[in-house]
Amino acid sequence: MRALLVLPDGDPPPGGWPLVIAIHDIVGFSRDIQRIARRFAESGYAALAPALYDGAGAPVLCVVRTIRDLQRRDGPAFDRLESARVFAAGLPEVAGDRIGVTGFCLGGGFSIFFAARGGVQVCAPYYGDTPETADELRRVCPVVAGFGERDEAFAVQGERLREHLVQLGVPHDVKIYPGVGHSYMNDHGGGPLAALMRRTPMHAGYDEPAAEDSWRRMLAFFGEHL
Repeated sequence: MRALLVLPDGDPPPGGWPLVIAIHDIVGFSRDIQRIARRFAESGYAALAPALYDGAGAPVLCVVRTIRDLQRRDGPAFDRLESARVFAAGLPEVAGDRIGVTGFCLGGGFSIFFAARGGVQVCAPYYGDTPETADELRRVCPVVAGFGERDEAFAVQGERLREHLVQLGVPHDVKIYPGVGHSYMNDHGGGPLAALMRRTPMHAGYDEPAAEDSWRRMLAFFGEHL
């Protein structure tokens, strides 16, 4: 499995840098998730962005198999994420007991269910799947999350995530952004496809004010819990 590892400039602090595993959206191992990893490094975190589709088969088939694993909450995709966590935790520059995970769209779902297995200290899922019941999140760490109000597929899942975390007494910061749709933190550029996606029921597209506010909230939350 390919992955991009980005470290902050300079020497690591005593014990190593805290790490963030950044899980890509359905587009895959794109320039966008690499941009996100680099931004974490600029903010003082080691960042690892795994190419989650690697090892899942040929194009298209790899997407189907990865989505299947997410729906099952188990399978090779979760094994690949755990391998990434173990690899990064063992690096001398990384504080292996200070690991966070974030994800977007497809990766948002993977991040919350991966965090619910234990082994990470903070989770930041963005517009991803949320479990039907709070019981599936009993082992989850503190959560900071964001969803778009205009996202007809996932906005309701943001509300459900907040309810679960309140019920479980888990520290959290979940925000539903008004006037914003799906994928508001993912900048895949413009063009005809981007214009078309904004016209779907998910109203998908990058929104800089919401994205920057999410970065502010996420880094503050990570600073507190990681």
